[in-house]
Order: sequence, then C-alpha cells, then structure tokens
Amino acid sequence: MSELPPPVLVTRRLAPGVIERLTAHHVVTCHDRDRSMPRAELLAALPGRRAVLTTLDDRVDVEFLDAAGPRLRIVANHAVGYHNVDVAACAERGVLVTNTPGVLTTATADMAWALLLAATRRLGEGERLLRSGQPWVWAPNFLLGMELSGTPLGILGMGRIGQAVARRARGFDMPVSYHNRSELPPERAEGADWKPLDELLATSTVLVVTCPLSAATRHLLDARRLAQLPRGAVVVSMTAGVVDEEALAAALETGALFAAAVDNFEHEPAVPSALLAQERAVLAPHLGSATVRTRQAMGGLAVDNILAVLAGGEPLTPVKD
Repeated sequence: MSELPPPVLVTRRLAPGVIERLTAHHVVTCHDRDRSMPRAELLAALPGRRAVLTTLDDRVDVEFLDAAGPRLRIVANHAVGYHNVDVAACAERGVLVTNTPGVLTTATADMAWALLLAATRRLGEGERLLRSGQPWVWAPNFLLGMELSGTPLGILGMGRIGQAVARRARGFDMPVSYHNRSELPPERAEGADWKPLDELLATSTVLVVTCPLSAATRHLLDARRLAQLPRGAVVVSMTAGVVDEEALAAALETGALFAAAVDNFEHEPAVPSALLAQERAVLAPHLGSATVRTRQAMGGLAVDNILAVLAGGEPLTPVKD
C-alpha cells in the first residue's frame, strides 16, 4: 500500500476557496473555527505533521516543535508578521518558516487611510453621537476636525505598506517623510524624504506606523517619543506593539494628541481600558487585510508555500532569522 500524502494541520478557518486547493493534494486537518485553537488542543494535534498553517495567535516555540516531532518540514504563517514564531528554533531543526508578504499591501494601506480620515474628521465620535439618540444640531464649531491637505505626513516603516501609504498621500498634497533603518533608493521612496527618527517625530503632524514588530521596535513609540510629536498630532498604528498603547491613551487624555487610530493591538483581543475611554481614539479589530480578495490571496500564498515544500521544492516567501 502506498504511503498516504503528508499530513497537514491548518489552525484556523480560511477564506472561501483556499482550503480546497490544499485538500486536493494532501490529507488535511483543519480547525474549522474563526477562533484560534486552544493551546492544549494545538499541541495534541501536532505529532506527525509535515506542515502547519498558522496564524499570529499560534505560538510556534520549542514546545510546539517538540510536540510536532521530526517530520515537520514547514510552518506557513498566514500573516506578514512572524513575531509569533521562534525562527531560530525552527532553523535549528530544519523547519522552514514562511509568511505572506506583498499580497496584503493594498488592503492594509487603504485601511491606514480609512483610519486616518476617520480620526482626523472625528467620524467615530459623530457616529456614536447619532447612535446614542442624543439631541444634536449643526453648528459652526460642531465636531471640528483636521484637514489633511498640505499637512506633513511621517511614515515609520517604509516597506511595501509604507510605500503604498506614501503613494496615496499624493492625492492629498501632503509632504511625506519616513524613517527606516536605512534610506531607500529614490525609485522606492515614493518622493518621501528619509529622516532620523527624532526629526521625523518632531516634524510629523500625522504619523502612520507600519514597521514590523521586533525586539528593536517593541514600544519604540513610548511616552517619551510620543511627546516629541507636534502638539495636536495624529497617530495611526497598523502594527501591534510598536506604539505603547497606555502611553498613547495618556497622550490623548492630556490633549497632546488630537486623535489616534489603532488597528492591531498588542494583547489582542484585549484593548486597554484607558484607550477604550478615549473619544478621539478610532479603534478597529485588526481589519487591515480584511477584504475577501486579500484574505484569499494570503491563504493561497500560505498554501502555495506548503505545496512547494512538500513537493520537494523551495518555499516562495521564506522567513530568515
């Protein structure tokens, strides 16, 4: 009897049409829920797997690798980020790690602009007012917001998403600056100027955070650095953990910031109560890549990585420590 195809574990329900491409080639166990697998259930499901398709809620560490055993060949992370994966521990055991870059750039940049517009024009406050049923009347000073045209925009993290945010700024006639670990060549900078971090903060009336989370960037924007922004600035955070959420809430409370918007939280699904209490905080439940087309593309890329590796080929989008 021929050996069964290599077994694959998928830890979360995927977008429509994605899982079928995987089940056509391999034996697949899928946790068909919109919530992540409980840790004990995940560890119990790992032994003997050749591939695991994970999400950011799945901690891939030594315990995970021990449970999976020596047959594991690839962990395909359904995300651009991979701070949930101990890449070095995987490499030591010959386990490949992949992510899903590129395919969510457009949707995430669009979401950054949606949040930026909502924050600067106080849309959250306006909607909450109407839904509350409180009496209201238009007035010249009613819910005044901030215009973006000509306003300096700073981008922290000028990767694919940061570059897409910069491209969209052209339509608002906004001067754009950015900070990266290194300056980009002009053809990739989208007309934006590189600045040291302190200078970027001091000159950005609007700051969009798109850099990946790492040991170096965790709480990079703490209370001290948030205080370097011009008074009345707006912060939009698309990456969990880079902005200190408690410090962000405090800056809103004192009026140092005009508004803020956050799409990705450090301890999801928990959101700090101090941030929830801020009327000028626009809060979204991790919707940056939440379009049908993008989630299908993310799932499809994770599947393509698994199919390539289990067929003896190279991964399409490998992560290296």
